[in-house]
Parts: sequence; C-alpha cells; structure tokens
Amino acid sequence: MPRELRWTSSGEPFAALTVGDDDATPVLCLHGFPDHPPSFVPFLEHLGAQGFRGIAPWMRGYAPSTLRGPFDVDHLAGDVLALADTVAPGRRVGLVGHDWGAVVAYQALLRAPERFFAAVTLSVPHPVAFLRELVTAPAQLRRSSYMVLFQLGPLADAIVKRNNFAFIERLVRAWSPSLDLPPADLAALKDCLRESMPSPLEYYRSIPRPLGAAMARVRAAAARPIVVPTLYLHGESDGCIRPGIAQRRYFAGPFEESLVHGAGHFLAMEKPHVIGERAGSWLTRYR
Repeated sequence: MPRELRWTSSGEPFAALTVGDDDATPVLCLHGFPDHPPSFVPFLEHLGAQGFRGIAPWMRGYAPSTLRGPFDVDHLAGDVLALADTVAPGRRVGLVGHDWGAVVAYQALLRAPERFFAAVTLSVPHPVAFLRELVTAPAQLRRSSYMVLFQLGPLADAIVKRNNFAFIERLVRAWSPSLDLPPADLAALKDCLRESMPSPLEYYRSIPRPLGAAMARVRAAAARPIVVPTLYLHGESDGCIRPGIAQRRYFAGPFEESLVHGAGHFLAMEKPHVIGERAGSWLTRYR
C-alpha cells in the first residue's frame, strides 16, 4: 500500500506517495499534466517489487503540495533536487518523469547530474527536440494548440473547469484513445485539479516568460548533452506528441529509446507492468 510522505522546502509544504522499503534505493517519479501521483501507484508497486523505493510527489502547484509559484522549469527542478536531498542525502537516486515531469527531469539531469544514477522519461522527448518538431511539423503544432489556449489566463481557466472539467476528459481521450479511466480515478484527478487550479496551467504560462530566460534555457539545453544514462519510452498511439522524434544528439551518456505498443500518452496508467519492467531493468543496470 502507498504511504504518504510530507516535507518542507524553502518553507513550502510538499507531499508524495511512496511504495517500497524505506531503506531501498529511491526513485523519484514525477507526474505531468493532467495527472497526479495516485496514477503512478501500480507503476510504483512494480518498482517496489524490484527492490526500489518509488516516490511520486505532487508537483508544485498540485494540492496537497504548495500551490505557490514560480513555475518555471528551473524552480521545478530545484524542487526535485530538494526532494532528493530529503530522502537520500549524499546518495544518488533514480529519476522517472512523465509529460511535464519529463521536462523537469531533463532540467534536473542537466543541473545536477551527480545526484542521479539513471533516468527514465516518458512521452515527452528532450525539450530541444520537441521545439524543433513544433516549429517544423504543422501536425504537432495542431496537437499542441492547447498550450496556446492556456496562455489566455482567466478565460482558459474557465474553459478547463467548465462542465466538471470536460476539457480534461477530451484531452485524455485524444492523447490516449484506448485508455478507459475508471470513474473513481477520474473523479480523484478532477478533485486534485479543482483544488489546484489555476496553478497547473501556470506551467505552460511560464514557458515564454521572461522570454530572454526561456531562450537562454533552450540554448543551454542544446549545448549541454545529458550524461546520466537515460531510457526514453513513448506510446505508439500517443495523440499528444508523435513517436520517433530524433533526440539522440542531446545525450552524451547511455541512451535508449523504445516504443510501447498498445499505449498512448499516459503510459504509467495504460501499461504499468510493461513500463515497470522496462524502467526497473534500466534502473537496475546503473544503480
């Protein structure tokens, strides 16, 4: 059964779900949008069975963690490093990130590679590879139009919350066509979003602001390849980001990329046993 972990970082409260022995090798598992840690529980159980302690935090902006910003990727990566210092001071940890959690994971790997023995990223490729796809592929621009909508402040907030988060249900169906989310799980996700809004959308609003800092992050990410061994998994039916975006050039350490058949965007929910086995095998190789 998952247990709840609570801590403070710079005076702000954070919470996580954890599965596995307390003295096992920690693996931090970062959720994306629209998602929260309970979705990771079956995946965490697979990690626990392989001798890891899976720890899935409610990311900044998701209740019961702090709802206060800033929400730029540098601060979010700082939260991850603070959690690593909390659960494993002086030790390296594993890192798993899905969607926005993957974006934050890449930044944490660049910022403090010495803190991680290996990483697994899900559904979102290296940020520079994604940006190249966004500006060169009209189909990806259409898939990512929701990111433009989210820039509209209170109007976007109202659209997302309208009719009991019907917009979120449409996103989930479009991104993972074969995912049949149980009603109780969908209700729990909506409850989390209801308590957290508009903070989850602030992640997207932070992308271009301030523009100078955003461009500097892109240039830095393009110039510094990731040295931590990284496995990238992507669903073959992902309706958010197409599979097969070239990204090997952004990794100087061991890197593998694998397609997950019969899955869309929400890999940990759709194929927890497959993701658990592949991630566990990769993490075991380098711990």
